[in-house]
Amino acid sequence: MPAKSMTTTSEKLMTGSEIFVQCLIAEGVDVVFGYPGGANIGIYDALHDAVAIKHVLVRHEQGATHAAEGYAKATGKPGVVLVTSGPGATNTVTGIADAFMDSIPIVVFTGQVPLKLIGNDAFQEADIVGITRPITKHNYLVRDIRELAKTIKEAFYIATTGRPGPVLVDLPKDIMAQKTTFEYPQHVELRSYKPIVDVDIMQIMKAVKLINEAKRPVLYVGGGAIQSNASAELKALAEKMQCPVTTTLHGLGSFPEDNPLSMGMLGMHGTWYSNIAVSMCDVLIAVGARFDDRVTGNVNAFASNAKKIHIDIDPACISKNVVADAPIVGDVKNVLTKLMDLVHRVDTHDWLATIEQWKKEHPLRYTHGKEIRSQYVIHKLGEITKGNAILVTDVGQHQMWTAQFFNWIHPRSHITSGGLGTMGFSLPAAMGAAFGRKDLSVISISGDGGIQMNIQELATIVEHKLPLKIFVINNGFLGMVRQWQELFYERRYSQVALRNPDFVKLAEAYGCRAYKVTESSEVEGVVRNAMAYNDGPVFVEFVVAQEDNVFPMMPSGQTVNEMIDTPDPVNKNGQPDHKGLSILEKG
Repeated sequence: MPAKSMTTTSEKLMTGSEIFVQCLIAEGVDVVFGYPGGANIGIYDALHDAVAIKHVLVRHEQGATHAAEGYAKATGKPGVVLVTSGPGATNTVTGIADAFMDSIPIVVFTGQVPLKLIGNDAFQEADIVGITRPITKHNYLVRDIRELAKTIKEAFYIATTGRPGPVLVDLPKDIMAQKTTFEYPQHVELRSYKPIVDVDIMQIMKAVKLINEAKRPVLYVGGGAIQSNASAELKALAEKMQCPVTTTLHGLGSFPEDNPLSMGMLGMHGTWYSNIAVSMCDVLIAVGARFDDRVTGNVNAFASNAKKIHIDIDPACISKNVVADAPIVGDVKNVLTKLMDLVHRVDTHDWLATIEQWKKEHPLRYTHGKEIRSQYVIHKLGEITKGNAILVTDVGQHQMWTAQFFNWIHPRSHITSGGLGTMGFSLPAAMGAAFGRKDLSVISISGDGGIQMNIQELATIVEHKLPLKIFVINNGFLGMVRQWQELFYERRYSQVALRNPDFVKLAEAYGCRAYKVTESSEVEGVVRNAMAYNDGPVFVEFVVAQEDNVFPMMPSGQTVNEMIDTPDPVNKNGQPDHKGLSILEKG
């Protein structure tokens, strides 16, 4: 790999560990999430005097990777992880896989046994390069100290360009103890890696023709719009076209939901009207989305009436799941800017009126009474924050209710585990977001199952006095699995009931201010108190209705014809009552 514009930082000899620190400083890294051990002890010695870099000592290496993900998603900058060899490295695997699935730029540095011991079953040896090869965008084993600085530069470049993703760099202990001069390249060029920058104008014109002839267009927006910082361009294009917008789980916040063109989220637990609109549209414009199975259901029936325009920076995503009529490979921000100059305002008056009627007939809804409903907690949180907060959810029912009932108006305000669906994500990811963003309150929302998977990071959060708001939705169940067992397995509840600890006492033992809420009348006051407290973390347990379900629901692999759109979906025969696509059945 040829390096350009080499900058010589020091002519004196430096150890690999010292070079490592200088590389991070050159990359503008301000926070590292990590855990020391025998294989990386030299690096930690070099970090001791690195005042420009804040090191956050996590309590588990999985927490470090999720924290780096939260930091990256909240800031747009790469998250950085530093762990030791063996179990330290293998404990990062879940977080790396999560970042890979959700296109999150993190760089993970793992200590490794000395080169001569690799392959000899040395103490705390693991082939982390081999283990993570399928779940990293790229990974390295550094074998020559003279390649160290260049390798680190490449790692950050690969992680943050094109379709972002995790990169791992394995650092043998002996390499990091050797010495050489430090040179850090300002630019890199990889012969086998050329992210596409220019857009094919012929494909742009093909898309423009489809858009300008559309009568019922829909913009279907994914996380790529946020990664590209293209929210302003998306809003301008939608308003010029007068085109309704629906987003994926990771697209939430890319388009403001207080805009009348917003239809909220689509897919398995998306709004009824967004799924129906996609089924009836004549042109579907996919922006930074990958047509994943939770959105499409049965891919053969997905948007079957529509011509499909697919905009994505990753050519491997184009037509992978659903064939595109007009594929456009390129950066979303760049593509939307070019489209903006060429598309016309589409005559969508009748189309928008129809969607508005659907919104009135099939709104998101829930019952409200003395017993706390999870949806009510999220609804109140949205009212109190007015959407001006960063919410980090775990995985399960609360995740879907948060996506549905919070009013998303800002990009990078919604952080969650999507593709991998990792329970235990929220607490450490919220911690990472809080280190990266001081301008907005950061709120972690977890279920009673997920919170216990990385609850040890409360110690880290308390140590740094982070003003996190930690909300636990406690229904005593693994709620989403229980919902499926209720609807599709005749209520045969198998291994989903949870015997939980006293969460308030546990949180207080870690050093958090803690509350327990058991009635709806208490919700608003406690949420307001929690949001007002900024001297450290506050932990709130909401004891909610146990057997509550997330609706609408499109069963996995099915179509909108099987969509369940009612809070009471069981008919007199005890079977799911599908009230999905009646509007299409009537023609």
